[in-house]
Amino acid sequence: MIRPAELIKRKRDGEELPADELAELVLGYARGEVPDYQMAAFCMAVFFRGLSPGETFALTDAMIRSGETIDLGAALGRKVVDKHSTGGVGDKTSLSVAPIVAACGVPLGKMSGRGLGHTGGTLDKLESIPGFRTELTLDEFIAQMRDVGVAIIGQTGDLVPADKLLYGLRDVTATVDQRSLIASSIMSKKLAGGAQAIVLDVKVGNGAFMQTIEDARELAETMIEIGENAGREVVCLLTDMDQPLGAAVGNALEVREALDTVRGHGPADFTELVLDACAKLLALSDLGIDEAEGRRRAEAAVADGSAEVTWRRWLEAQGGTADESALPTAPVVHELTAPIAGYVSKLSAIDIGNAAVHLGAGRRTKDDQIDHAVGIVVRAKRGDRVDVGQTLAEVHARTEDEARFGAGEVLAAYEISDVAPPERPVLLEVVS
Repeated sequence: MIRPAELIKRKRDGEELPADELAELVLGYARGEVPDYQMAAFCMAVFFRGLSPGETFALTDAMIRSGETIDLGAALGRKVVDKHSTGGVGDKTSLSVAPIVAACGVPLGKMSGRGLGHTGGTLDKLESIPGFRTELTLDEFIAQMRDVGVAIIGQTGDLVPADKLLYGLRDVTATVDQRSLIASSIMSKKLAGGAQAIVLDVKVGNGAFMQTIEDARELAETMIEIGENAGREVVCLLTDMDQPLGAAVGNALEVREALDTVRGHGPADFTELVLDACAKLLALSDLGIDEAEGRRRAEAAVADGSAEVTWRRWLEAQGGTADESALPTAPVVHELTAPIAGYVSKLSAIDIGNAAVHLGAGRRTKDDQIDHAVGIVVRAKRGDRVDVGQTLAEVHARTEDEARFGAGEVLAAYEISDVAPPERPVLLEVVS
């Protein structure tokens, strides 16, 4: 029997832990034999000391072994793809990518998580849809994949339960943004979930866990190595998160924007990233096509309405309503206007994300309840020219006081200058 305090001490002092001892710590935590406070201390030791490649793979493997696994390819007789993001502000990409890819004839199955700090969680967004079920049994998951071609579910008690526990613990112990912990968390879900080809969206910038392109590249390489060790194809997109993605930040607001994008009317930067991800996923699929053809087919699915049809079938299959008018709306909408004229030289993603959390769109503690209606819609982004009195953003709030406070936080996220900033594409680099 391991002694958690001894492992914490050894990791704190910079030792590399044997795979079997690290695995036993994780599995013991999943069984309830290791308390939260000891696992939190271990995560903090890892935060400062890091994990070796061997330890990272051992952690990932242990989290997978803490529950069941599924082979979607064998269950469906098809090559199944998956897409995941490291988390960002306004990042609702999976909501649009999934139905577009499925409409192109490629099954996409995904296990997702909830919000971590200032980043929104895919499950939180989906749960703003009345009736939507994020918890499906494995049989239901497979049946829906076979029938609709797409399913996004939460981590059940049967699939990577150790990661589900750690995911919530890291959120409230300031140990989220550590490369090995991020890589293990993401890849444990991907590998246990059974997809054979995976596109990972690694966010870079002040609203991301990875602040620099070098850190993002290292995270991408770590996840690719884990995937290769498990026999999976993995491609990483390094994408900009110095400003929010798209316009909407907040759960129901982001669902509306995702649907707009599926219909072909989304914000330009968000639409570009969605189509880039779709092209990569379709090229990795069993269709036998390249990226250029993948993008053409994705654009066609949006244009002919088949992507929206798949969106509606997907939502209804998981118990949700496909009527967007049923999405919750905030009782107060406050328009924030530009105090001076000029170019938006900066729109801080993390400041917008934190403002959304303070409105109630995210969690500050593990047990916080999400307000699905509130959030922010940014109307002016980096590089845009604004005049005095022009709308910069809308603050969707529960009360007038919260709206005014949120507007002050949003205004502080903006910098307006006389000179237009240099252009920065949403897709910065591809690592494969």
